Amino acid sequence: MCAGGLWYHRRARCERAFPSMPNIKQQKKRVRTSEVDRVENLRFRSTVKTMTRRLEAAVAAGDSKQIADEHTALQRWIDRAAANGALHKNTAGRKKAQAARLVAGRS
Repeated sequence: MCAGGLWYHRRARCERAFPSMPNIKQQKKRVRTSEVDRVENLRFRSTVKTMTRRLEAAVAAGDSKQIADEHTALQRWIDRAAANGALHKNTAGRKKAQAARLVAGRS
């Protein structure tokens, strides 16, 4: 802790705002696995956003086969992201409902 309380206090800045690398073997491993998990979650969320934009473009173009293909692929990615924990199940349901409304023509 810094002088004056918490490290984020305005007047009492710490020299080191973030903790150093842990020196316990299991915690070192936990840091590594957390980074891998973070990157994987980022990949899932990013892909869902990209596929949503593709679906929006397909709806704007009006190609019904492409709309169906993009909608199916988006739903699969959303379900996969929710199963892996990258998205909360309610968030996944909301995104699927938004996609269905977009396909139905009412946004």
